[in-house]
Amino acid sequence: MAKAGKSFILLIVLLILVSEAVSAQEPILLSYERNFVRAGLATKAGILRDAATDDRSGEFMGPLYEFALKFVLDNGELLRDDPDMIALASLAARGAGSTRHKASADTLWKIFSVYRDSHSRVEMLGALGILGKGNTQVVENLNQFLANQNNGSRSGMAPDYPTLTACISALAALGDGSSFPVLFSAMTAGYPEPVVQAAIAALESIQGNYKQYLTDVIRKNPPAEKFAAFRIGANNLKFTEAERGELAQTALEVTLDLFPGNAESGAAVSSLRYAAIQSLTQLKWTRASPFAIRHFYRVQTDYGNGAAPRERLLEAIACLGSMGNSESAQVLALQLGYFNSQKERNAETDEAVILALIQSLGELGDKVAFDYLLYISYLNYPESIQAAAREALNRLKW
Repeated sequence: MAKAGKSFILLIVLLILVSEAVSAQEPILLSYERNFVRAGLATKAGILRDAATDDRSGEFMGPLYEFALKFVLDNGELLRDDPDMIALASLAARGAGSTRHKASADTLWKIFSVYRDSHSRVEMLGALGILGKGNTQVVENLNQFLANQNNGSRSGMAPDYPTLTACISALAALGDGSSFPVLFSAMTAGYPEPVVQAAIAALESIQGNYKQYLTDVIRKNPPAEKFAAFRIGANNLKFTEAERGELAQTALEVTLDLFPGNAESGAAVSSLRYAAIQSLTQLKWTRASPFAIRHFYRVQTDYGNGAAPRERLLEAIACLGSMGNSESAQVLALQLGYFNSQKERNAETDEAVILALIQSLGELGDKVAFDYLLYISYLNYPESIQAAAREALNRLKW
């Protein structure tokens, strides 16, 4: 019984001590908040600086900075251009970041949306780069801000470079994979070299599937950025052949469904499509066969209309020849059959294209080409084509 009584007394003493500790902590914060409210605008920052030197500042500085930030937000419409308010906003933002008071993240973003001066905005972004870790809304907000800056720059608007660079640095600190496309866009938006280098550094800081990030850019970003992403992936020696093949297939697939509205975008799309075809041919990436066939028919039409040079048609034929399947062989054989019928009527034919068809059919070795290759011997083709047809026939698999 006595033992139980002692335990009860100890519990009471402990509760009293905890209560005193809590009550002792609350007046400290309340006291500084009261002083902050009573102080004039010019001296409010001094209240924060004094509080930061308090021996017990670690117990209350985060909430005190948040208190100051809410004051900055509540009075932003009237005082956002006041130098004292700007200094206060900068100090409170920096303090919220240094104390890692994550509850301030939402308030910081709201202030950022109201204030327009570079100094305080840079401090807010620096804090968000610390407090936004794992906060999807903060990352989304920063991504959208940078996307708007990129679009504005392309439209001829002069960006606020300190704020722009601070946003890029914040995204680099957060390292979220969703930021890759917008950072990539910043890298290719025509900014001055320091901003470009900041974007490149930020891209390198993002953890995750680099190939998937490039794929997302190819699927979602503007044509010029799609092409830039493809070139980076195609030349990345760390990627396997399969990864490069998948990237090239994605590029071809995307460009076949794009019909840009201006000449500049159209040129970027065409360049990307042709580069993807060359890569697929080199890699012999057979999974891209359906898209390579669509590309062939597109180029065939363009060539017939004079909209594409012979070189592009030859590339399309070579790509089908590398696909290693009957579907590609069927397409090429039918094309050769068409030229044979033209030759029968003594119509003009492009011997370079015919020779390319024969060579690709020989590489495929599919017996579907047998009749078309054999028929060449009955037509008035030059010996170079006759010899190529005989060689292709010998390579057919039965």
